[in-house]
Amino acid sequence: MEKMKEIRRRIEKLKAKMAGLGDMRPGSLTRQSRSWGKDYWQLSYTHRGRGRTGYVSEEKYKEVKRQTENYREFREMSLELVDLSLELAKLTDKESAS
Repeated sequence: MEKMKEIRRRIEKLKAKMAGLGDMRPGSLTRQSRSWGKDYWQLSYTHRGRGRTGYVSEEKYKEVKRQTENYREFREMSLELVDLSLELAKLTDKESAS
């Protein structure tokens, strides 16, 4: 019973953190060079099975970087949330079978 309460607390804490993440977008930013020597930022990602790339200006780099970091955090937290939910479900099933 105490374990179930702890898991529920962790789930609620994760949900609150997820809600506060802010804007997000998938992908990774890489620095690319053009043949004439000018550098630029490229955002590469896959969404709904389709790969995409786009250019990111120097002015937008920090914002896009933060959004991609938020997305990575969201994915990690989502996996943890599913793990905790499954663990809670198993404990609930055991308790109701008793």
